[in-house]
Amino acid sequence: MSTLTPPRSGPARPLPAPRDAGPAPRRIQRSAARGRALLGALYALPTAVMVGLFFLVPLVLVGWMSLHRWPLLGAPTMNAPANYTRIGDNELVSSAVWFTVKYTVLMTVLLFAVAFGLALLVQQRRRGVGFFRTAFLLPMAVGFASASLLFLGLLSDEIGPVSDLLRALGVIDGYVSWTSGSSGTALASAIVLVLWRFAGFNMLILLTGLQAIPLEVYEAARIDGASRWQTFRRVTLPLMRPTIALVLTMMITGSLLAFDQFWILTRGGPDNSTTSLVMVIYREAFIRLDLGSAAAISVALLAVLVVFNVIQLGVLRRRS
Repeated sequence: MSTLTPPRSGPARPLPAPRDAGPAPRRIQRSAARGRALLGALYALPTAVMVGLFFLVPLVLVGWMSLHRWPLLGAPTMNAPANYTRIGDNELVSSAVWFTVKYTVLMTVLLFAVAFGLALLVQQRRRGVGFFRTAFLLPMAVGFASASLLFLGLLSDEIGPVSDLLRALGVIDGYVSWTSGSSGTALASAIVLVLWRFAGFNMLILLTGLQAIPLEVYEAARIDGASRWQTFRRVTLPLMRPTIALVLTMMITGSLLAFDQFWILTRGGPDNSTTSLVMVIYREAFIRLDLGSAAAISVALLAVLVVFNVIQLGVLRRRS
């Protein structure tokens, strides 16, 4: 029967000292970093290609077209800067600029008030709030062109129920053409359409900003004796400033680029009183077949949007 021999006792051998990182490990680290950077570039490549093909290339092409007389069918000829100087002489452009500015102011004020009111209404968790949040957001599931066609049918005196319902209630008397009778009713129809379509979406963004405010801030204001109005004015609004700036930027930009609601509902009528600036660009390009003039107006509108966004972001950064 064999016996186990005990291990030899003796002084412990010292562990070998770690070697200093030499040039080889540093080269391996640099190679790994380059590999990660290359992998990240490959991940971003599809998005970069899409942005280049569908944004940068068309942007450069529009700028180049704006310097030429560019008929839809025919060879372009350089005429810079005639396309830009003719913008001020175009009476339709002048009336469209005024109408677009008026529509932008009205739409921004009304849409923000409705969206913010809805966000405050469904801010607190209580029974039925989930249903109303979903109901307010549901119109966003309908495409904007489809929503415009839907309102065109609802407001029609031939097939729409709105006029019959208002006549039955005694609100109106006789025939009312909502989309082409007068500039006021045509503008009101477009505003109601946009409110119905986009109020829920902007409500969702504002609701996100409201729920990001810590409850401790409201509790501290309540302990200090602040009323609801003081809490709203001195706590909610200042902390909501970044969200409000984002929503206002989106509203103003969308209003300046308004096209679908007026093209489908009013066709710019009556008497071009609801013709937006983007509708003028469309008419210059595809009715008058002058792509160069349309491109020049597009570049001018793009410059206005860029200046506005830079000012908006600068004001937001300074206030923050």
